Amino acid sequence: MSKVVNIDEAMDCIKDGMTVMVGGFMGVGTPEMLIDEMVKRNIKDLTIIANDSGLPDRGVGKLIVNRQVKKVVASHIGLNPETGRQMNSGELIVELVPQGTLAEQIRCGGSGLGGFLTATGVGTIVEEGKQKLNINGKDYLLEMPLRADVALVGGTVADEQGNVFHNASTRNFNPVVAAAADLVIVGAEKVVEVGGVDPNCVMTPGIFVDYIVGGDA
Repeated sequence: MSKVVNIDEAMDCIKDGMTVMVGGFMGVGTPEMLIDEMVKRNIKDLTIIANDSGLPDRGVGKLIVNRQVKKVVASHIGLNPETGRQMNSGELIVELVPQGTLAEQIRCGGSGLGGFLTATGVGTIVEEGKQKLNINGKDYLLEMPLRADVALVGGTVADEQGNVFHNASTRNFNPVVAAAADLVIVGAEKVVEVGGVDPNCVMTPGIFVDYIVGGDA
């Protein structure tokens, strides 16, 4: 059964106040067609979990500029000055997380794990409010898993059952966020029939995907 839908059907699933994970890296690999529709609909009070806050005119940065986001969990915000401005003015909550820690938190959320131990952040402000364990004489922080209501995944090619190929660096964060959300929407550059994606090139398996938007549609 095909998972390809029109963008209205997919976007109807995203509501005010939801937590949304977004794949990509500095906008590369982020499904811009889905972000643009969220801007158009003015879906607001969102918590965004992503590698970064994009640029003012690219990726999740467009949602921030449009003041649709109440909280960002990310590892980098420097390319979007509006994120820093809203953070400093108290309009936006920003939780900065070391990049490897963020990726592993999302992976744990998708794998059903209860958390993981890492030495990253020990002795810094990162450890504030977190449980610290000493194992074999070394301190570690217990980091908790992250999940979301919806994940927006950018795909280069997707077949009609949601098996996705991500070209080059567009792969960043997309497969992990697809596993860590209750509902997964793929924005694909190209949609092909089942079998049109070489099984050896599938990076996000269709079992994780609920809806596909893109291609000729």
